[in-house]
Amino acid sequence: MMAAFWTRRAGLILALAGLWAGCASAEALPGAGKTVRIAIGDTLGAGRMQDHIIETAFQKLGYKPVETQINPTLFFQASALGDLDMISGVNFPQREPQFKAVEKQLATIGDGTIVEGGVNGYLIDKKTADALGITQLDQLKDAQIAAKLSAEGKVNLINCDPGWSCGDVVEYQLDKFGLKSTIKSVRGKYEALMAEAIARVMRGEPTLYYAWSPSWVMDKLVPGKDVVWLPTPFDAVPPNIKVSASALVPGVKGCAGGQDPCRMALGQWNYMPIANRDFLAKNPAIQRFLALSRYPRDTWAKWEGAIALDSSPRAIKAAAEAWIKENQSTFDGWINESLAAAR
Repeated sequence: MMAAFWTRRAGLILALAGLWAGCASAEALPGAGKTVRIAIGDTLGAGRMQDHIIETAFQKLGYKPVETQINPTLFFQASALGDLDMISGVNFPQREPQFKAVEKQLATIGDGTIVEGGVNGYLIDKKTADALGITQLDQLKDAQIAAKLSAEGKVNLINCDPGWSCGDVVEYQLDKFGLKSTIKSVRGKYEALMAEAIARVMRGEPTLYYAWSPSWVMDKLVPGKDVVWLPTPFDAVPPNIKVSASALVPGVKGCAGGQDPCRMALGQWNYMPIANRDFLAKNPAIQRFLALSRYPRDTWAKWEGAIALDSSPRAIKAAAEAWIKENQSTFDGWINESLAAAR
């Protein structure tokens, strides 16, 4: 009887000790009792998968993430005033001029979330490029070449949505490269226009378009296999866009004629995490995680392909959690280093 009593008592003591240890461990987490106010971009894209991975990590660090959907321009203002803490990825150098206005209050973190950075430029179907020996964008100034691509005399170039700054870059470059007489810029809903472009390439028809990588488009039309990048003749950007890197980018897969480096529309770009400086000073674990969490360009492209098929919250969550499971040791390593940064 006494033996049973002491056995039950010992079990209770061990259970309470485990509970106390768990509470102590939770309280020791750097984010215990803290909320992190995260800005979520107002356009769909692979960044949504990254946001879910980040929020999962922050929860493991003890934080309570709270989302606010907002465009980057408004985020800069809100975060500078202390109303939002961070955003996972803002396109640089495209948004750099806006960031410069608030860099005393905000800071970029790390080297960008796309390993090796992103690229953007002009692509043509490989069948046409090979048949006509097209290896440079400005070859399309030749009216005879343009006529072979289009019975109308002008080649349709699928451009960005109206209102997107990338479309303004394209319009500027068509003028600077002397291509306005042979190329017609087509601007509309990009996804719908690209669906038709993909169909044209699959049918073996001449197709010219502007795109970027990582993107779901690269999952459908693979540079070097289905299409090739057409290098531009020289660097040219509108005066209101500040760039720090040359448009000559090394290692671009599928550049026409195997050229390396390949002169793109712009220099390499990246998604930069940005946060309020005071917030970062008080939360070194978050700063460390954001600096560490980077993903290969191919991963971003796969995410873009997945979100083009299904952009529901359920699908986004499933894709993000699948990535964590497949890369568990990497994810855990990021968490451990973030915990160490807070000690």
